[in-house]
Amino acid sequence: DRLIGGVSMLSGYVGKVRREERNVVYSISGDMFRGSLIDSEYKGLSTVEIMNILAPDVVTLGNHEVDYGIAHLLFIERCAKFPIINANIYLKNNGTRLFKSHEILEIDGMKVLFIGLLTEQVLSQTKQDKLIGSFLDVYEAAAEVGKICNSYQSVDIDFTVLLTHIGFEADKELAANLDPRWGVDIIIGGHSHTMLSEPAVVAGIPIVQAANGTSQIGRFDITVDTDDNCIDSYTWQLVPINGDNCERDLQLERVIEKYKNQTDVKYSRVVTRFKEEYFHRKPEPSSIIFSDVFKDALGLDIMLLGSGSIRNEQLGPIVQLQDLAEIFPYKNEIERIYLTGEQLRSVLMYILRDEALDGKTEFYQLSHGLRVVYSRSEKRLLNVELNGKEIEPAQLVSVGLQEYDMMNMDKFFGITRAEAEKNGKTKTVATSCFDVLEENLSDMELVSDPSDRRLFVVR
Repeated sequence: DRLIGGVSMLSGYVGKVRREERNVVYSISGDMFRGSLIDSEYKGLSTVEIMNILAPDVVTLGNHEVDYGIAHLLFIERCAKFPIINANIYLKNNGTRLFKSHEILEIDGMKVLFIGLLTEQVLSQTKQDKLIGSFLDVYEAAAEVGKICNSYQSVDIDFTVLLTHIGFEADKELAANLDPRWGVDIIIGGHSHTMLSEPAVVAGIPIVQAANGTSQIGRFDITVDTDDNCIDSYTWQLVPINGDNCERDLQLERVIEKYKNQTDVKYSRVVTRFKEEYFHRKPEPSSIIFSDVFKDALGLDIMLLGSGSIRNEQLGPIVQLQDLAEIFPYKNEIERIYLTGEQLRSVLMYILRDEALDGKTEFYQLSHGLRVVYSRSEKRLLNVELNGKEIEPAQLVSVGLQEYDMMNMDKFFGITRAEAEKNGKTKTVATSCFDVLEENLSDMELVSDPSDRRLFVVR
């Protein structure tokens, strides 16, 4: 019954703090682009206009900033009226950084150094951009921090902040590997969407995250000792974005409404109706309907669909085109490869490793007809069946993968594309996976979430 979150009230809170306090810095640790319907329709241009109104002081890149390709991101950067920083994305051929590595903000006579760092996952996304992606590399984060900090030893830097998008566990590892003489004071992280009620302190460095979305904002109130260039004291809190703490930004709402009115006309038609609400949670050792649609529509034996492609947890029972576009915003290709039964078992073992089952990396949904029994304690497959029959080691099966997964087979499946192509040539079976979903769901009425289990994880 109450409005929670949203950029209108977020803007209201940021404006309120800026009016009430001195020396305020509003920073964002990546993922301005989140796959919303408006963002997808305008390929981030709408988001940048909204962000220009929010006016952050400094932003680092997240993996979703490259959803529309590196070349498009460079165009978006020119539209931004705020600094976007990243220190560890380079061009391979000449070692040139692709973005500004850092930003020094002068606040009430104090110099604050911000350094931006990104996860390796961004390279997985950029590989879809076959020309540009092959020229990019991500350099080791701690070394890049040292390089920048050493370069500004002659400048009287009073405070140093790392804006990272590498995940909470990687933040802790990074903090442990920083040379104390570099003078890093805090790490403000992203990517893993960790909700921290208090900072984690590693090697004397407070590390914070504020989960994701706009339901809350992290607030640091820091007193700096400018003689010793370090924290004197601080408090940290997660501030709920709601009517108790925030006023609405009506001017910003009018900008959003401008985009929303245009997308509503295009996306309001009903695609299908489910029997009941459909819920998707990741990682989840069960089936989802989308993997079945791809398998049947494209004539595949198996569809392996990354749970990360499903952006929302709920759909239906009435499904409009805008609902479908929000839960599945990707329009990339689907490729067909052939694997032997032995290779498929190896792939399944790789995607069922502990970090995937624990939700720390991508989890893949299995299409109907495939039945897998996996012993987690023994780290082995007990049974792999297709259509009720055990898959033989030499048996060839056709497998569908999204382009993103196809370009990163070695990283996500533990097998290279070259190994798979020994069994037969890969083929693009759909140029837009979203088109396949829209077309096939439009022909279905009273859709039910499949009740059959495909994956059994036992002790």
